[in-house]
Amino acid sequence: MNILETGTFKTCPCCGCVWPKRETFLADGKLSLNGYQADFGEPGEGLFIFTHTEKDCGTSLAVKTKSFKDLYPGPIYARRGLGTEDCPGYCLGEFILERCDARCEYASIRELLQIIKQWPKKQTAA
Repeated sequence: MNILETGTFKTCPCCGCVWPKRETFLADGKLSLNGYQADFGEPGEGLFIFTHTEKDCGTSLAVKTKSFKDLYPGPIYARRGLGTEDCPGYCLGEFILERCDARCEYASIRELLQIIKQWPKKQTAA
């Protein structure tokens, strides 16, 4: 793929690998989800952190959570649960990817993490 191609979902800033669509990005066996950085001002502005393991690349790629929001069909709660009794504080830990049972506006993002982690991967030849 040509890096100058318009309409691409994501391009690796290190090796120049291009993912033309979100689905090709999620299905790439050489990408792994390894973090989530919450934005406590606006949930959709938080970042999912991926690592590109292509050959010697190893670059971290950040993608805004709003790029995946349509993958989650469940409820989205209006209240913020951070700091409440039912909040386990998962969103404070960048490398905590577990789902959360709190009825919080960030619970849908925690569910998105599960959807992305379980996305079927295509392995490509080295």
